[in-house]
Amino acid sequence: MTLTKPPFFYDAELSALVNKLLSQAQQTSHRHMIVLAGDAGWCQSVGTQLVALSKLLRVTWVSSEQQDADAVSTNTAKKLLGQERDVIVFDAYSGFDPDAFGAVSGVVCGGGLLVLLCPPLTQWENINDPATERIAIWPYTTENISGRFLRRVARVINASPAAATVIEQGAALPAVHRPANVQNAVGALNGLFRTEDQRVAVAAIEHVLHGCQRQPLVLMANRGRGKTVALGIAAARLLQTQVLHVVVTAPRLAAVQPLFQQVEKILPDASVHGGRVQWGEASIQFVAPDMLCLSTVPADLLLVDEAAAIPATLLQQLLSRYSRIVFSTTTHGYEGTGRGFAVRFRQTLNEQTPGWKQMTLHTPIRWAENDPLENLVFKALLLDAAGAADEQVATARMDNVVLEKINQDELVNNEPLLAQIFGLLVVAHYRTRPNDLRNLLDGPGLSVYVSRYQGQVVATALVVTEGGFDASLAEAIFASRRRPRGHLIPQSLMVHAGLKEAAGLCCARVMRIAVHPALRRKGLGRQLLRYIKDDTAKRGADLLGASFGATESLLPFWLRENMLPVRMGFRRGHASGAYSVMVLLALSAAGEKIHTAARDRFKRDLRQWLADPLQALDMAISAILLQSVDNATETVSLQQHDLDMLLRFSKGERTYEDALAPVWRLLIAADGQLAGLLTDIEHGVLSAKVLQKQPWASVARQFGLAGKAEVLIYLRGGVHKLLAVAMP
Repeated sequence: MTLTKPPFFYDAELSALVNKLLSQAQQTSHRHMIVLAGDAGWCQSVGTQLVALSKLLRVTWVSSEQQDADAVSTNTAKKLLGQERDVIVFDAYSGFDPDAFGAVSGVVCGGGLLVLLCPPLTQWENINDPATERIAIWPYTTENISGRFLRRVARVINASPAAATVIEQGAALPAVHRPANVQNAVGALNGLFRTEDQRVAVAAIEHVLHGCQRQPLVLMANRGRGKTVALGIAAARLLQTQVLHVVVTAPRLAAVQPLFQQVEKILPDASVHGGRVQWGEASIQFVAPDMLCLSTVPADLLLVDEAAAIPATLLQQLLSRYSRIVFSTTTHGYEGTGRGFAVRFRQTLNEQTPGWKQMTLHTPIRWAENDPLENLVFKALLLDAAGAADEQVATARMDNVVLEKINQDELVNNEPLLAQIFGLLVVAHYRTRPNDLRNLLDGPGLSVYVSRYQGQVVATALVVTEGGFDASLAEAIFASRRRPRGHLIPQSLMVHAGLKEAAGLCCARVMRIAVHPALRRKGLGRQLLRYIKDDTAKRGADLLGASFGATESLLPFWLRENMLPVRMGFRRGHASGAYSVMVLLALSAAGEKIHTAARDRFKRDLRQWLADPLQALDMAISAILLQSVDNATETVSLQQHDLDMLLRFSKGERTYEDALAPVWRLLIAADGQLAGLLTDIEHGVLSAKVLQKQPWASVARQFGLAGKAEVLIYLRGGVHKLLAVAMP
């Protein structure tokens, strides 16, 4: 007997509802959300039926359950940025990733639908969400992460009938909310420009080329305002009038596809290949930000899109290298917040290019103004969260603020408090994302501290509890066999500093600290840090630490509170563009023992790091670090922890950077024995890399090796032989 799939029992009613919603959406050029709330199978079935009934063609599923060619996972959803869809189906059973949800919501065009598949809203917070794996630090799993964030999302959905129609499994179909009268603002102008905002922006971009040098433009806009298209219009129009070379940079080429698509429309006869447009002798060329800083690429005009997602140090290099620049960024982005960029980068612009200008595009292009879906997403993800107004906190001082620790349950039930805290974090950091809101509400082991003036938040800090590993896990971490999620400070002390004893200690790490922009340099941040030190010590913490991108202004803040460097990162951070530094303060006798050992090793090793992996570190930072080690002299004698580090390096359990200083001391100690113990190539590789500090590529070429990996084989082999003598 042939089985046929029975028709969906809502068929006619669902068809009528979908048609009515689409009709309203298309009349107003607004977007709408349909929430399918039920079990996973029901959601998939009804979602498929709904998409078919919509008869819309540009449909993408964000789900691990869909196998069709146009489906994406939450991990790859960002590739949709810059594109448009009529329908996005977001399967929360595959994981409600806040970053992905926020990103794909902006892909839905005016008149389109965002379909959310999720558990019943009253039960959603109790369902195991795979996306919480990102915040589930050891020993927690996704099963014991709280559901505060999802409870709040459900609350926002229920409070937004104009934006979201909720269809519940087993319940009658809901009535369709009648929208307020809305004038369609999409496509308000004829010709090239869709809005007056866009026309003014293009004129401002063109003025950067024709006006005075070193007067950059900062262009800001929310999603869907056409800022990237405006860059494309301006670039194409400029090429039509003169021979020039325009360079475009962004975190990824895909992020500026709308720019190149617009250029193709205006210059249909141009030669376009990937990220390059050739128009006679004129050109538009995409170059990645890091490559632009490493090489000399001539440009009459530089267009920097999604600037908030580019490390600040790279932006500073571009600013000093090019005299005509447009920085464009999304105000509420998912890789970096434009508001944080505007606040933090403004000081650099004021110092280097005081004639800079800023403008903001307000009018949406992809949908009409006051879009219900945009409003819902902004509320759900707190994209428009802001701190207190400057005038509300103008008279705050260290002697009139209240310091306290806030419970996460209080946060989820106090929307104004939550918005002020998150708003401060947004403007204080380049890379505050929607997932940071989830961590704020659900992060295990997280403590939230605030400083308040007359009820307004003037400073805040997030502190996470780390450490407390059992013996078996500690051994696995020390041998580099395990790397549990989180626990940055104890794991770094164990693996990089060789301090296995740090495993069992309790460490409080300051993840973020932020002060209201109007109140910086008034001591409020230091006051809050002292409060945290006292509170965590009372709660039994052995160490207080932090890890951050080292800058000339930030490092002294921590040093003034006696939080001293114990570890350096050897690669620039992607977000800050700076080398990270880990600082530590002892809070107990056990913590003091670890702190002293870590500081001693830092003092012994710092000069070797500065001579090799940290050669590019800013001289001012190097000077601060050297001052922090009290002019300690560099010793060449091998200590037991050096021998332990060397043994693990020879086994492949430690990186070269971790073992660099002990390897250098080993070579100095065994100087007269090198030739007799090592092969010529081992001797040569160790001398060239460790003693002469030659680059990896240079060492590989000199000895005919394939690259860094093969050089490391000979380094480890040579160390192994020398250890046999040093450790008989």
